[in-house]
Amino acid sequence: MVKVKDMMVDEFQYAVRETLVRNKSILDQLTKQQDASSRLNRAVVKAATQCGCLKIQASKQEYPENTSYDTLKKLVKNHVDGKLCNDCKDAIEKEIGKGLYYFAALCDTLDLDLYDIILKELDHTNTLGNFNLR
Repeated sequence: MVKVKDMMVDEFQYAVRETLVRNKSILDQLTKQQDASSRLNRAVVKAATQCGCLKIQASKQEYPENTSYDTLKKLVKNHVDGKLCNDCKDAIEKEIGKGLYYFAALCDTLDLDLYDIILKELDHTNTLGNFNLR
């Protein structure tokens, strides 16, 4: 199964390389990536403020000191109530896809392999385990 996923990421990066023309400059890619992030943020906000399928209930994360990691995982909240409707889900997926496109473009421009980066981050996450508090 890993080989199929490896091929999919490589195929995606290759497809980006072959289709990227207008935004070939790294400066364009960086600003397009930033724009995609902004649009993603806006799509999530619109799901809460215009559609209403999500409710964001943000507050300070409260937990006792010296709490174990397993207990902390149960206490910390994501501040989101509700479920994305199909329209909001489609909009958010579209913006995440654009972001992935420009990440792949940056990787290609800088001669980096997106799949290798994913593997390294997975290894880092698995190695640090509970100490990978981001």
